[in-house]
Amino acid sequence: MSATAVDEKQILEVLKSVRFPGLSRDIVSFGFVKDLAVGGGNVSFRLEMVTESPAAAEEIRRDATEKLRSLPGVNAVTIALDVKPPGGSPVGMRPAPTPSGELLKEVRFKVAVASGKGGVGKSTVTANLALALTRLGYRVGLMDSDIYGPSQQMMMGIEEKPFVDDEDKIVPIERYGVKVISLGFLMDPDQPVIWRGPMVMKAVEQFLQDVAWGKLDFLLVDLPPGTGDAQLTLTQKIQLSGAIIVTTPQEVSLIDARKGLAMFQKVNVPLLGIIENMSYYICAKCGHREEIFKHGGGERTAARLGVPFLGEIPIDPKIVAGGDAGVPIVAADPRATATEAYMKVADAVARQLGA
Repeated sequence: MSATAVDEKQILEVLKSVRFPGLSRDIVSFGFVKDLAVGGGNVSFRLEMVTESPAAAEEIRRDATEKLRSLPGVNAVTIALDVKPPGGSPVGMRPAPTPSGELLKEVRFKVAVASGKGGVGKSTVTANLALALTRLGYRVGLMDSDIYGPSQQMMMGIEEKPFVDDEDKIVPIERYGVKVISLGFLMDPDQPVIWRGPMVMKAVEQFLQDVAWGKLDFLLVDLPPGTGDAQLTLTQKIQLSGAIIVTTPQEVSLIDARKGLAMFQKVNVPLLGIIENMSYYICAKCGHREEIFKHGGGERTAARLGVPFLGEIPIDPKIVAGGDAGVPIVAADPRATATEAYMKVADAVARQLGA
């Protein structure tokens, strides 16, 4: 072998620097690289992925080609694209009729609730939004996909474990009219989740295909913070109706929120809008409104990016107390200012989807 000859190991090391647009993982760890062949300075392989974004696949191919051609010993690079949308047909073909085995075929709207960073109250917002949609008369499910920090079992006050029906499907637990499934039902709450990417992806897949969700108007998916395995798996396995980004008014949160929005745009998921949480505080004694963490950043970000602003949720100690007690504020205090805010947000979400 000459000094400039390359082998498969070197090629794979280079490809590990090629990432899916907007996400942190590389195309090798995602398993996108298939049929790799290296010889005589020629490199060829197939990129196999499921995505609604042909543009993202082309961007990956360009990036991989550029990096491989800069590697000494590589004379030619051939990359074939094998790209399919969630559910089926190759990109560019007319969509096939809905297959009988399509995931969540009885769910009208599948909505991801995400945040660019942790600590913005995304899970609290998701739980109360689910209850608010139920109060508007919709059938709602809540899928806790925050694998590393599942909290919906506590938010919704659920201590029992789900069971498996005669068709080997996990039956979600219903609370406050919402069907709920969470990894927290099945784990020791005091033990950390130390999982690699493939295990996270498998857990999300199981929640999608092995849970008896039944007929729903909305399935809200509470995602982990950031842009990673759970997000990509979700967009690969089902066709999302839209995504909601939860942020707070601080600039650092808004920067991360923009990254989250960009990720969903990369994979062609419609953006339903931004919710600004912890937007303001109203004194219970005097009624004075205090904007503790600034105010209006979410609305300005939405305007700048051309996406809807769904509303603002105030800071209220009752929200925290309700989450800790397993009684979300929408159920605990229907007349609270925060509950009214959640109802307005739920109405805005429903209108965005034409529900």
